Amino acid sequence: MGKKILVQRRGRGGSQFRSPSWIREGPVKYLSVNEAELNGIIRGVVKELMHVPGLNAPVARISLEDGREFLNYAAEGMYVGQLIEMGASARPMPGNILPLSKIPEGSMIYNIEKRPNDGGKFVRSSGTYAVVLIHKDSTTVVQLPSGKVMEIDSRSRATVGIVAGGGRIEKPMLKAGVKYYRALAKSWKYPLVRGKAMNPYAHPHGGGSHQKGGTPVPRTAAPGQKVGFIASRCTGRRCPQIIPRSKRVWASGYSKKTRLRNKKTGAMPSE
Repeated sequence: MGKKILVQRRGRGGSQFRSPSWIREGPVKYLSVNEAELNGIIRGVVKELMHVPGLNAPVARISLEDGREFLNYAAEGMYVGQLIEMGASARPMPGNILPLSKIPEGSMIYNIEKRPNDGGKFVRSSGTYAVVLIHKDSTTVVQLPSGKVMEIDSRSRATVGIVAGGGRIEKPMLKAGVKYYRALAKSWKYPLVRGKAMNPYAHPHGGGSHQKGGTPVPRTAAPGQKVGFIASRCTGRRCPQIIPRSKRVWASGYSKKTRLRNKKTGAMPSE
């Protein structure tokens, strides 16, 4: 009798694959916008800088003057007791939270909302920042750490500065035990065994005198077969994913577009 493969067990959602949200301090997101923040300014103070298991950047607990508290990723240089300003009238200083329309062009920002009042979605990893490029009528163009340029609603909020804790991922995991405990905090499946290294009863790619992969499987394949290349039309070096079909050069030395044009005109190139 066979064994349930990894994708089947992951889909079932057992304890190994469930995110350990009970060890978190709380959601790291902005509070809902109120009238005071929309038209003026709300002040707060950094009560605590802490490490939250599963997150790779320090988190600041901020207490506002109206009694509310929330968690936000700490800015580089932030300290306990620092005054924080939120709202349209806040100054664009590191750690302050403003709408994108009020942040000067060229500023470094993080924890950007995708849509107004969603709490923050982009640029939340340690040491990362985005750059405000230009303000348009109702949108702001922002360059993300990946280099991608995105147009976001100018009412969305962001924190000025750089996320603290840069360089943490540059230190290698020297022992398997270090990665094991990191995997526990982030609900990774670790260690991850290759299907090729398994026996035939445990995986479709397992067994045989020589390790080899499987053939492409259809998109409608059963969960116990759906591994490897799923619904792929091509798996070689001349795949469209690697070289677009229009750019391929065939044995004649001409692209397909040129060959079809020459065929129509009757001027077939010599092979």
